[in-house]
Amino acid sequence: MDARDFAGRVGELILSKKGYDVKVLDLSEISSIADYFVICSADSHIQVRAIADEVDDKLRDIGINCHFKEGYNTLNWVILDYFDVVVHIFRAESREFYNLEKLWGDAPTETIADGTNE
Repeated sequence: MDARDFAGRVGELILSKKGYDVKVLDLSEISSIADYFVICSADSHIQVRAIADEVDDKLRDIGINCHFKEGYNTLNWVILDYFDVVVHIFRAESREFYNLEKLWGDAPTETIADGTNE
């Protein structure tokens, strides 16, 4: 699975746990941090954890392990680092505050909705 397909799969997993406003930022041409960021919002700490756990568990089931996890202490912003793809799961107010989409405004962006790209 290439990084773009991997990012899309992560988006589908997020949607399965009712995460919303799922964006895939293509950083491959503008940064060496990662090829893609997948960013989503959740309405509660419980939902942030449920999304993060779903992504981590389902990917581990197919042999893909998370390199680094951060944010489980506060559950306002959880980061799951899979090297080429970094997943950002935000409580809605934290996402608005940090505004990664604006910070990485030069990155081509796709929205993932209902399992399809828009």
